[in-house]
Amino acid sequence: MKNTATIFTICVASLLGLGLVMLYSASMTQEGEKLLIKQSIFAAIGLVACFVAASLDYRRLRKFVWPGLVVVCLLLAFTAVMGREINGARRWIEFHGFTFQPSELAKVVVIAMLAHYACVYRERMHEFWRGVVIPGAFAGCAMGLVLAGKDFGTTMLLGLVVWLMLLIAGARPMHLVPLGLAGFAVICVLLMGNENRRTRIDAWLHPEKYEKTIAHQQLQAKYALGIGGTAGLGLGNGRQKTGFVPEHPTDFIFSILGEELGLAATLGLLVTYGLLCWCGLSIAWRAGDLFGQLLVIGLTFLIGVQVFINIGVVTMVLPNKGLSLPFISYGGSNLVMLLASAGLILSVARRAVQTPLVASTLLEDNPFSVGPRTRTT
Repeated sequence: MKNTATIFTICVASLLGLGLVMLYSASMTQEGEKLLIKQSIFAAIGLVACFVAASLDYRRLRKFVWPGLVVVCLLLAFTAVMGREINGARRWIEFHGFTFQPSELAKVVVIAMLAHYACVYRERMHEFWRGVVIPGAFAGCAMGLVLAGKDFGTTMLLGLVVWLMLLIAGARPMHLVPLGLAGFAVICVLLMGNENRRTRIDAWLHPEKYEKTIAHQQLQAKYALGIGGTAGLGLGNGRQKTGFVPEHPTDFIFSILGEELGLAATLGLLVTYGLLCWCGLSIAWRAGDLFGQLLVIGLTFLIGVQVFINIGVVTMVLPNKGLSLPFISYGGSNLVMLLASAGLILSVARRAVQTPLVASTLLEDNPFSVGPRTRTT
């Protein structure tokens, strides 16, 4: 387990270092070192949060999940009404020149809440009301408030992570599949009812019709990846960042990395993310209790799914969602919470056991649940 935790730490440190380098390269022609200085400050705060979270006993977190959920919902409600509006969405609380996204905190709190809930009701997670409706309602309060701020991307991301966690925790697939389909249908209705996002979907399906407007960003990002080729143009030599790819320090920084460092670097980045997720699941496998298992699984899913969506958007596999690339994109709230999440995963690793945990008889019978199944004689 020590080796796994070490590899996990190296992956996080490598991604963080690469992110700072690429952020400066992406913003040097327009912002100079301004974004790098801000991101470095957030990285320092995040590293402190990571160290504190890794040092503390993660099991103490269970005492704060319900108050934390209430605080998060209040912050999200305030943001939806009074938050700063950017590109039609209210996601940010502004304070003395710095902005904070409560939705980033909501991701971690909802995951911790579900892990705690599954521990308390582990023997009843197979029931429809106790295993799906009630935890889904608690998580739905936070997701609904995120959606009220018109943050569709984070809502879908969090919804998928919640669905996966309930499945792993022991909820029956026959209960979760209709719920997932209903949630997907609601999102589709809301998307089709919003002209801006409906046009984004159409631009994704028919980019040639919108190559100078809505599809411009994704098309230019795709061109940047093609221009980079195998070896890239060289660090700092990218041309698409000079105004061709909007939001290149944030949602589309992967395209700048591909243009300047080439296919070899992008593949290396994907391998690093894959290794980080593998380490996370390995830590969950050896966790000392069910709460630790589900907490690490939820946080690992959160990182992995966000990577998939971000790169899917840049490569035009998915429509534009507005999600950042973990540890790489510019964004203080996201970076601080990601590093704090890494600290929680390391806290679980520090208290891991040599023999993989068998959670309960119920979870042993669930083919989707965490922990190995044993056969009694």
